[in-house]
Amino acid sequence: MTDGSHSRFADALSRADEAGLRRTLPTLGKRSGPMLASGDTQALNLSSNDYLGLAADVALHRDFFAGADAVDLDRHGMGASASRLLTGNHPAYTALEEDLCALYGGRHATVFSSGYHANVGICSALAEKGDLFLADKLCHASLIDGMRLSGAKLLRYRHLDYDHLERLLVQHRAAHRDIFIVSESVFSMDGDTADISRLVQLKRDHRARLLIDEAHAVGVFGDRGLGVCEREGCIPDVDLLVGTFGKALGSFGAFAVTDGDVRDYLVNHMRPFIFTTALPPSVVNWSRTTLARSATMQRERTHLHSLAGRLREALRERNITTGGDSQIVPAIVGPNQPACDVAESLRDNGFLAFPIRPPTVPPGTARLRFSLSANMDWDQIKAIPDIVAEHLRRDPSGEEKSNVRC
Repeated sequence: MTDGSHSRFADALSRADEAGLRRTLPTLGKRSGPMLASGDTQALNLSSNDYLGLAADVALHRDFFAGADAVDLDRHGMGASASRLLTGNHPAYTALEEDLCALYGGRHATVFSSGYHANVGICSALAEKGDLFLADKLCHASLIDGMRLSGAKLLRYRHLDYDHLERLLVQHRAAHRDIFIVSESVFSMDGDTADISRLVQLKRDHRARLLIDEAHAVGVFGDRGLGVCEREGCIPDVDLLVGTFGKALGSFGAFAVTDGDVRDYLVNHMRPFIFTTALPPSVVNWSRTTLARSATMQRERTHLHSLAGRLREALRERNITTGGDSQIVPAIVGPNQPACDVAESLRDNGFLAFPIRPPTVPPGTARLRFSLSANMDWDQIKAIPDIVAEHLRRDPSGEEKSNVRC
């Protein structure tokens, strides 16, 4: 690179340092249940998406790998060696998609290599110039990126403001061939949930299509852990339901549930699907294992929601801004550097909760995001509200102090 281009990158990093926005990769160690080695100590991992504890379930892993000393590439193979449209579509894919079909009431299911690939590929494949996306303002970056790549027009309605969405539908319906309403069911930074029933009614009233990303809801909501759409009885009414294996299901990859024509259209037009090497058999078979286990874990889901509600209430009692109604509990600090400082105080006390800063969240709303897991209990987390409150009392102004890189 030329000296000028190197200077541009160095200058950008320097500005990020000054704003308390520079990110670094954490050095972490061995996991043990909800605990994670951080430096020389074990810390309670509050920055994980392992909402049911399946990724850290040693007994389940032991059962899965039982007999693995006899090489079985169809079950434990570590490489797919090709895309699904070539020779990577091993039998485990068919079995997993049949499992999903059975759980989701006979609808067609397709498995993808990651949640990001799924959202970018689905949005960019299904819409084109002349179509319109109406997306919740706080939709995940993968959805935004896919909508921008599509060539369709993108408008964003205010977060969870369905009256605003309805006004946009009335204003723009006649001018567009297809309108896609896009929302997450559980929003990952605020922990709040969408009103899926209202979204279904709006899509019916205005002849739109509805895409719901259930990434943070699969495994956590619904009698069988199928998400908020299951809880609200709306699975048949959602045109595209996207879920992930990489969070509560403790695996890797993603899936979409839709009708047969849309499924076949995606297989033929979705570039991240066509041009990506398939997941290895070991991952796909593990996803079958955790999907089946999750469907039976209603007791763990009840415990998880109880734990989150108790933590949220304890934060409010100490006048700490929080919100949501899911397993994700935010503690909103405001400026970037104080959020880093609170995270450091928590780490000193055995809690691993990384600060969330812009551009992931809006400027002035940096926060700690406590992602809880069903393998935690109240005694493990009850000290958190007092630690956060004490730190904020020591620095009530919220002024930026000497930078702590985090």
